[in-house]
Amino acid sequence: MIVFDLECRVGDHRFEGWFASSDDYARQKAKGLVTCPQCGSVDIEKAVMAPRIARKGNQLPERVASRPSTAIAPPPAPSADISTMASGPMPPEVAALMRKLMTMQAEALKSSRFVGSKFADDARAMHYGEREAEQIHGEATIKEAKELLEEGIAVAPLPFPVVPPEKAN
Repeated sequence: MIVFDLECRVGDHRFEGWFASSDDYARQKAKGLVTCPQCGSVDIEKAVMAPRIARKGNQLPERVASRPSTAIAPPPAPSADISTMASGPMPPEVAALMRKLMTMQAEALKSSRFVGSKFADDARAMHYGEREAEQIHGEATIKEAKELLEEGIAVAPLPFPVVPPEKAN
């Protein structure tokens, strides 16, 4: 896994992106899959960031006794090894909780239909009785999600990324 600091050119937003490799970032960006989580823009570039240099095997990480760590790992891909975070080993309790959450999401998605970019339209149609209600999941921009919530339509982001069925191996 590689972590890039990314910058939205439209809204000047900064955020992290986790990718399998630099090539994976380039492929996703070319397909328009790298979007700003705040405004949904696809005008994203890598931001200037400090390099992360690995410690030697005989060096222990520095600990700050007076301030406990509050870092939260971003969601890994379902097939990723979740036993480590960018800052080092993940506490076993956190790793177990993440695995349980991933399993719960996978189970919930078994009874849900992927609707892709039609999520907002389908959710709205079901809410207003224009079509049969069912469990769905898909893609929506931040703006679309906010509009759905303003209309009283219950939506929530999934904690872990979902691979669309047509892109699954």
